[in-house]
Amino acid sequence: MPELSHRRRLLVLAICCMSLLIVSLDNTVLNVALPSLQRDLHATTSGLQWTIDAYTLVLASLLMLAGSTADRIGRKRVFMTGLVIFSVGSLLCSLAPNLSLLVVFRMVQAIGGSMLNPVAMSIITNTFTESRERARAIGVWGAVVGISMAAGPLVGGLLVQSVSWRAIFWINLPVGLAALLLTLRFVPESRAPKARRPDPLGQLLVIALFGSLTYAIIEAPDSGLTAVAPFMALAFVALLGLLWYEPRRDEPLIDLRFFRSAPFSGATVIAISAFAALGGFLFLSTLYLQNVRGLDALHAGLWMLPMAAPTFLCAPLSGRLVGSRGPRLPLLIAGTAMTVSGVFFAAFEAETSNATLLVGYVLFGIGFGFVNAPITNTAVSGMPRAQAGVAAAVASTSRQLGQTLGVAVIGAVLASGIGSSPMKHAFVSAARPGWWILTACGLAVLVLGLLTSGHWAHRTAERTAETLESAEIRQTVGATGRG
Repeated sequence: MPELSHRRRLLVLAICCMSLLIVSLDNTVLNVALPSLQRDLHATTSGLQWTIDAYTLVLASLLMLAGSTADRIGRKRVFMTGLVIFSVGSLLCSLAPNLSLLVVFRMVQAIGGSMLNPVAMSIITNTFTESRERARAIGVWGAVVGISMAAGPLVGGLLVQSVSWRAIFWINLPVGLAALLLTLRFVPESRAPKARRPDPLGQLLVIALFGSLTYAIIEAPDSGLTAVAPFMALAFVALLGLLWYEPRRDEPLIDLRFFRSAPFSGATVIAISAFAALGGFLFLSTLYLQNVRGLDALHAGLWMLPMAAPTFLCAPLSGRLVGSRGPRLPLLIAGTAMTVSGVFFAAFEAETSNATLLVGYVLFGIGFGFVNAPITNTAVSGMPRAQAGVAAAVASTSRQLGQTLGVAVIGAVLASGIGSSPMKHAFVSAARPGWWILTACGLAVLVLGLLTSGHWAHRTAERTAETLESAEIRQTVGATGRG
């Protein structure tokens, strides 16, 4: 990538953040619209789970393919393709006549979305090469998630209240078009110096693992463990296949050597835990506020502002802390706040009192605001720049997989607890096990943040980077010799 002026780099960052905004906004807006969608399309709890998880599942399955493809054929080209597909998918979602087609069109959206965030992060990584400048850029990137959380419930509530749930997909169209035109004009093309070969078998194994595991979790409450046992077995076989097959490829879809770095491995598990907590938190909160408290979509969105505002405010602060002091402090703050928030709901039934509900929302917003920047920065720092797309895609995959599992697991636990009882009467007791699961997710962020941000962890990251760079040099020399 050519050297850009400071103003041009900021413009590239803004364009990349536009793609993150529509992808992130899509999820937060949809959560507020779930009860309205449920009534209009006669959806069950598992149907609501699929409207979210069909998107995040496809996204998680294709992110690494998109990252490596962008490194190979050009990041700008893949990014623009993603903007087109995501915008078309959004239009189709707004026209969906039934739940089944809505789920299908959400998957179309996800195909485009898979080409946006990891590729945009790779563009940012290759645009901002100085570590502190990159950390600040990633802090801005994280703040956009906060903006989507703050604006999503309000915008979604307003659109659902004044038009219908279909209108929530319209907002992606003008932003997607503007991002497409700006990318065409201002974002330079870039690619990895050495193209990585496709890994179709590895991609199929990833899809089989994520898809079968999610299906088994979501459908278990209605179908029973016996019915979903074959899908659990398929997930296990796919996982074993990945662990056996990928290390034997010269250019694997998932380079398992990345996980020799303790910070990278920690960031991956922290991302899964934090975004599982986010997915479960939004799912439970939306259903409680509208189906139990009886609030309309707009007022439910207003009630979620105490969670969204701290996320927006804390994300850039977290980015600056990562740049100046490293990832440990933000991760410890995040883990502590998310754990205490979970305990508020699990042990003290925070949702039954306005004061405790407010405190629980604020704490979760603080925790989630601090967690995103250290995840992203740790995932891409220390890795060879030629593999930035793959490393960023693994981090993004972890986020989406976490959110998928969070909605699947928490939704399954809630459905099992409610059974045939009216949701309004059974919700609080049925949701308690789910809140304990979210507490455990926060505790995982805290413990792993402490363990994977010390001197020992940094040494493993340095050794991993040296190993990857040496292997890359050997492959390049070998390829030159054969040529």
